[in-house]
Amino acid sequence: MQFCSECNNMLYPLEDRPNKRLLMACKSCQHREPALSFRVYQNYVLHQPEEKTQVVHDVATDPTLPRTRARCPKCMDIVEAVYFQSTSTRQEEAMSLYFVCCRCGHKWRE
Repeated sequence: MQFCSECNNMLYPLEDRPNKRLLMACKSCQHREPALSFRVYQNYVLHQPEEKTQVVHDVATDPTLPRTRARCPKCMDIVEAVYFQSTSTRQEEAMSLYFVCCRCGHKWRE
């Protein structure tokens, strides 16, 4: 983050198309200076190995999801369950089916 040398407000990236360069500009006093780096923003996403896929409890009431009869590990009975495929890119979760019991809301994976 850079600050204006004239008024100490934050500088924002500004493209100088005719000269093909990146400037940092103050919105208060119109001061401009060349950018120190070409990187405007960098976002780091760190995942922990023990991080689990989150399944919202309300998915059992979603009428657009397919339903089947399956044995719920918590109810120990064959009940109606909503199921969907994992959208995760993690290798250990790829091609996994997630089930949510419509009776008790228990979630499990196959």
